[in-house]
Amino acid sequence: MRTQMFMECAVKRFGTPVYQLALVHTQNRADAEDVFQEAFLRLYLDATLFADDEHLKAWLLQVTINACHDLHRSAWSRRRAALSEDIPFETEEDSGLWAAVAKLPQKYRDVIHLYYQEGYSAEEIGNILGRKTATVRTQMCRARELLKSELGGNYNEERVQENVQPDHA
Repeated sequence: MRTQMFMECAVKRFGTPVYQLALVHTQNRADAEDVFQEAFLRLYLDATLFADDEHLKAWLLQVTINACHDLHRSAWSRRRAALSEDIPFETEEDSGLWAAVAKLPQKYRDVIHLYYQEGYSAEEIGNILGRKTATVRTQMCRARELLKSELGGNYNEERVQENVQPDHA
């Protein structure tokens, strides 16, 4: 089990990316909060020694995706009515783009979020999702094409990258 200080630090540093990924994946705030708690509970109970912060972040994002999959497979998830809920975004311009991302199939949403929002390379995304790098690149290409058709050609590749740059500061 982890120390309280370790957990507080992990939540402070990686809570936002974990929650954002869960929100993009589940498209529901309540479910995203449940996945967030599950991811950090698994971290608390896990004994993995992390090489650095990037290793910890990648581990947390992988656990988040697995928890989302567990949630979708659960009997509870299959027997409830879907709520229509807007996902909060920083600007009006970004909301249109991320609304289009939300309409993508799950496998494309994951790679788009991890690439543009979290700043991972195709190889790193492949490691997180357990997919081949070539598969990730193909999914990125297909996701971009779907986004382009969904947005009516209003966004070109540079525009998409401009609006969803990773939050690295």
